[in-house]
Amino acid sequence: MKLKKSEKDIKTWSEIKDSVYGKSGTKRRNTLERDFESFKIGLLLRQAREEKKLTQEQLGDLVDKKRTYISRVENDGSNMTLKTLYDIVEKGLGGKVRISIEL
Repeated sequence: MKLKKSEKDIKTWSEIKDSVYGKSGTKRRNTLERDFESFKIGLLLRQAREEKKLTQEQLGDLVDKKRTYISRVENDGSNMTLKTLYDIVEKGLGGKVRISIEL
């Protein structure tokens, strides 16, 4: 079966990341992957807060942080210490943090 030009030009997400950000292991690609992981942390925290039916202000009160800080964490989880992550998850949301390291 002969493919149309447009079907041959379709790229996977991995191919796009390789061409735009470089192969895995390059500085630019590592930055992308790290930023994406931070973004995911923020989304996970927001989802957990919403499941607990807490406002950002209520969660902030539980962990002694301002609502604006909780908002920043949810929108970009990169500017937070591990202690704050543990406080938000354990004290504020009643959960547990699991961290893994890949080598």
